[in-house]
Amino acid sequence: MTLTVACSKEEETLKDIKETPEQLVQQFSTGEAYLIDVRTPNEYQEGHLKYATNIDFKSSEFKTEINKLDKSKPVYLYCKSGNRSKKATDTLQTLGFENARSIGGFKALNKAGLPAE
Repeated sequence: MTLTVACSKEEETLKDIKETPEQLVQQFSTGEAYLIDVRTPNEYQEGHLKYATNIDFKSSEFKTEINKLDKSKPVYLYCKSGNRSKKATDTLQTLGFENARSIGGFKALNKAGLPAE
């Protein structure tokens, strides 16, 4: 099963993800992959995907915090609409993260089956 997420007009088009929501949750829960919410701490506190770590893309500490991650693991990034997570993915790739992917917006991902808190 492939997870395909349709987005509203405001959201960047999401790429198909080969894993099912269940497979992604398994990877996040076991630490096989990172799930990074790049929204502000206030946005994160209003609701976020389960297993997500908040690293604010607009923070001056973004690169410092991201560089603490294991570059050999997959990194899935999301935000409100997919715009910030796409920019963050570009930044991660310049920092040497070869398996970083923007997976889009919080509400669309939750609707597609990724659990929220």
